[in-house]
Amino acid sequence: MGSFSIWHWLIVLAIVLVIFGTKKLRDMGGDLGGAVKNFKEAMREGEAGRVEEQNAPHILEGEVKEKTKV
Repeated sequence: MGSFSIWHWLIVLAIVLVIFGTKKLRDMGGDLGGAVKNFKEAMREGEAGRVEEQNAPHILEGEVKEKTKV
């Protein structure tokens, strides 16, 4: 039982086209592409936010006991 030949894949493709139709498959492809695009944009925004956090000044929280002039 080796790998599938091109004829197997063509028959599977024909069955899928009959079941779903070309319009529905086109819509599903567009939805999938949009999801991948949104995912990539979110990843870029997350990386940019991480870089901004690393470049931000470090603020330590605490209580000021005395105020001195330097």
